[in-house]
Amino acid sequence: MKNVAFIINPFSAKKNYGVFLSALKKKVENPLFYVSESIEGTFNFIDDNFATVDIFVAVGGDGTISTVSQKLIQTDKILAIFPAGSGNGFSKETKFSKNIDELLTKIKARKIKEIDTFTVNGKLSINVSGTGFDGKVVKEFEKTDRGFKNYIKVSIQTFFNYKPIKVNFLTADFQQYNGKYLMLNIANTRQFGNNAYIAPNASKSDGLVDVVLVKKFPITYSPFFAFRMFTKRLKDDQYVTYLPVSEIDFEVSTTNWHLDGEFNKIKSPISIKVLPKSLRILQGFL
Repeated sequence: MKNVAFIINPFSAKKNYGVFLSALKKKVENPLFYVSESIEGTFNFIDDNFATVDIFVAVGGDGTISTVSQKLIQTDKILAIFPAGSGNGFSKETKFSKNIDELLTKIKARKIKEIDTFTVNGKLSINVSGTGFDGKVVKEFEKTDRGFKNYIKVSIQTFFNYKPIKVNFLTADFQQYNGKYLMLNIANTRQFGNNAYIAPNASKSDGLVDVVLVKKFPITYSPFFAFRMFTKRLKDDQYVTYLPVSEIDFEVSTTNWHLDGEFNKIKSPISIKVLPKSLRILQGFL
């Protein structure tokens, strides 16, 4: 398997990357791989192999995929994925599974699709990024051992104590939506991960992202919100608003953000810009 490199995040999948690596070595003779413990290390590996590698396989979660993608956007290089994160939202949306044989078959077929990405103040995001409640949840979640159960536990604990954020849109057409919100998400695809669909109608190839505004709702609404999110039925109502945009500017009263599930500090004003068809990715099986 020539011109293919595997970039492995050793901290994903409960640090059990050895299983993947062992399986890979049994199926591919002398695979080119790199076990990365830092973003800088990942960047250096891609730079060192950029001239000879056509397909870079990110082995990890959405944060790992986003890191690899930073070096691949707006180039002729191709992204492939072996999901090994806690939520794997982007992997699910691009139809990559934890089946290594299926991955190798896709690599051999080399069917390519160009998809959108977007930036938050120049920082790349490929899936879903946000601020407010979920930004705080990600900050607290990173203090745990991760996993879906811990995510739910942290979410519930955070919900009861979290005060809404203030959002002030600088783009004139959207100033009517100024106000207080539980959270604000920017969705390039439909889900956070774990099949939690925050933007059921989002498309990764339409040149737009969905800005999702969620007002703080009473505890009695929580079951309805959760049910709709996990059944792809969230829609505009008294608590949820969707704004499809190609770019938008606003100020927000917090600096806590998550970009593809990774905690970041980002100061206002915030500028969101879509980069249409900026990332080449292996086409999944439909």
